[in-house]
Amino acid sequence: MTQSDYERVTYGITLAAAETLCRLNPPMVFVYVSGVGTDSSEHSRSMWARVKGRTENALLRLPFAAAYMFRPGIIVPLHGIKSKTAFYRVFYTLTIPLLPLLHAAFPNHVLTTEQIGRAMLAVAKHGFPKRVLESMDIRVAARR
Repeated sequence: MTQSDYERVTYGITLAAAETLCRLNPPMVFVYVSGVGTDSSEHSRSMWARVKGRTENALLRLPFAAAYMFRPGIIVPLHGIKSKTAFYRVFYTLTIPLLPLLHAAFPNHVLTTEQIGRAMLAVAKHGFPKRVLESMDIRVAARR
């Protein structure tokens, strides 16, 4: 994907939706799933990290009741969930036998889709002390 296409999808569409939601329902809580490595300074060498950082920063400036940025690392799909991205489908097919080892080696970086969903609901309902949640924070929020 070109940088302009990536910016349009990641920043443009996200902000257009968020601004509309904020205008229609300002007391709502907005949760955005970004990713580990996102750069809030917007100066990363990686284009995607800069764009995600810019998107997060813009969302945090909107006058929602609260906005939270989730930055998961490795996501284990459960309950038949399949990625729309071919690369990730192949990655998960090849690494599924290794996921228990990855989880054992990097317990703070591996989350399931269920944990992320539970954390999103908990944060939307009860809040969280941080606005930007890394994998370990998401795990804590999921247990609430």
